[in-house]
Amino acid sequence: MLSVGFRALFRREVLRFVRRPKNTFMPPAITNVLYFAVFGVILGGRIDEIAGYPYILFIVPGLIVLGAISNAFENASFSIFHGRWNEYIHETLTSPLSYAEMVVAYVGASAVRGLVVGIIIAAVGRLFVPIGIEHGLFLIATMVVITALFAGLGIIGGLVARDFDDLTVMNQFILRPLVFFGAVFYSLETFEQAWQITLSLLNPMVYMVDSVRYGLLGHSDLIGVGVLPAPYADFAPLFALGVLTTATAAVLAIDVYLFKIGYGLTD
Repeated sequence: MLSVGFRALFRREVLRFVRRPKNTFMPPAITNVLYFAVFGVILGGRIDEIAGYPYILFIVPGLIVLGAISNAFENASFSIFHGRWNEYIHETLTSPLSYAEMVVAYVGASAVRGLVVGIIIAAVGRLFVPIGIEHGLFLIATMVVITALFAGLGIIGGLVARDFDDLTVMNQFILRPLVFFGAVFYSLETFEQAWQITLSLLNPMVYMVDSVRYGLLGHSDLIGVGVLPAPYADFAPLFALGVLTTATAAVLAIDVYLFKIGYGLTD
């Protein structure tokens, strides 16, 4: 049973962004209207189908990933750093909560924000193109894992940041470029050289975008490019989800350890 302290911390973190929808939910909605209008409608009309899907439909999963993980990361990093900056995180540290409960509360609330933003982006996408769900349980599992992963990374970012500019640099100049090069606007199968595919597979965002695309559309570039040996090629999406789940568990363990030693919390 969840403790009262855990529920209180989780509720506080959720209410912090729910009470300010103009700052948390409106920007990604407006931004993605522009993405769909420019890349989907204007440019998409000049681009042939990719992997048998209209271009505007093909980019939907990548935009959902971009919005979901960016907001999960931003929420966690800002919450931790803001608490450090104004020194009210000390009240949390002295509460009768275990370090694991603290981390899970912060990560859970940030993941909720990422999931809500992902749903908003999907709703915006439906205004431009019909969107179905091919593998619902796989999609839900993937979205929960990737938002939790980047919420956990956001905690690390909030602990190591020295000022608010550091948070902006992490999100805008590290996270977003990786997503854009993560097969959001193109398919790995369009590459003609093996080194191009190999280089792309070094980007972890490729696995996230591909997993969400598989959940929504039933298409996986990882199957087509042969990430796994031929007899096991169809298990590539499950392999990617397994790797992401392992990475998430590792990041959360690091978060708990950093809280335990007080890294960045007692400066």
